[in-house]
Amino acid sequence: MQVKTRAIVLSALRYQEKSLIVKCFTQSQGIVSYFVPSAFSSKKNSQRIAYFQPLSILEIEANHKNKGGLEYFKEVKIAVPYQTIPFDVVKGTIVLFLAEILHTIIREEEANDSLYIFFETSLTWLDTHDNIANFHLFFLIELSKFLGFYPDLNCINLPFFDLVEGNFVSFPSSNTLDEIGTLLFKQFLVTKWHSNDIYISRDQRTLILNLIFKYYNCHIDGFIKPKSVEIFRTVFL
Repeated sequence: MQVKTRAIVLSALRYQEKSLIVKCFTQSQGIVSYFVPSAFSSKKNSQRIAYFQPLSILEIEANHKNKGGLEYFKEVKIAVPYQTIPFDVVKGTIVLFLAEILHTIIREEEANDSLYIFFETSLTWLDTHDNIANFHLFFLIELSKFLGFYPDLNCINLPFFDLVEGNFVSFPSSNTLDEIGTLLFKQFLVTKWHSNDIYISRDQRTLILNLIFKYYNCHIDGFIKPKSVEIFRTVFL
């Protein structure tokens, strides 16, 4: 089946000496993995490797056999050329960090247009703005809407957030954030994330990221803290 769609690169793994296996989140069919033979065998093909950088936004044509195996590209081009991400160490680190998380948790094997649009819109925003200190935090909280466990805000005035139930409660338990963590979490929930209008310290940023990891761990089977988090903290936090 011939497919023409936009796609976002989640990972690209070298296979043997010369080939790549590229995992994409496509707009038309969700997660699809592609085999790129001889990707490193010539100067022309080596130039194409730049297409498969983490979270690149592509326009692709492909032959899909839909048999559960690897598919093949017919044509690939950049759909949205990034203007700053490839040249900005902080933005590039954010992209690597988020790509590692998305690679492990996005398992959609059918089209999810709203999720795709969220990814593309978010990445374009990151590329075109400078006030990005809290981008990754807003992104991960907003992503929970599409994954089915966005916090219930009905009782947001209560002092504790229950990580397991995903709501605010009156009394602490083994599943709740403490009052300081809950207050910090609330700041992100009540702020429009594209405004990025929250000013917090490095320590607070580390705290909220760890709280988000705990929340994801409660709701995603097999969730593992990304290995790149230590590099991320060194460069960014």
